[in-house]
Amino acid sequence: MEHKIHQGRNVKRFREMLGIKQEALAFDLGDDWNQKKVSLLEQKEIIEDPLLKRISEVLKIPVEAFQNFDEEQAVNIISNTFGDNGIGYQRNDNPIFNPIEQVLKLHDEKIALYERMLKEKDEMMVRLERLIENR
Repeated sequence: MEHKIHQGRNVKRFREMLGIKQEALAFDLGDDWNQKKVSLLEQKEIIEDPLLKRISEVLKIPVEAFQNFDEEQAVNIISNTFGDNGIGYQRNDNPIFNPIEQVLKLHDEKIALYERMLKEKDEMMVRLERLIENR
């Protein structure tokens, strides 16, 4: 049995991944849209191409993503890639960076930034003093 792609469900998934509420999508789609209409849209298995194109523009996601994304295939790919078959992801309990060194590096960067800001402040004060003297 062939698994069908549910375009409305895909719209919902991508909308949620982007953190966009139905009301916001309805607003972006135009005056004749509301939250209820978006909810009904997300229940449709097939969405008309012009509407799908408009949703694509609003969410900035290619039309093909709504037409081709298959959760079942994605789960299979992730399982095969990151599963317990010895291929793919391996947990690393010994990171190659030293957290203390990273904190010290950030501290040094902060000090350098502070010194640059002080220097710029001093230069600005000199310019302002010259402006005041030339008046």
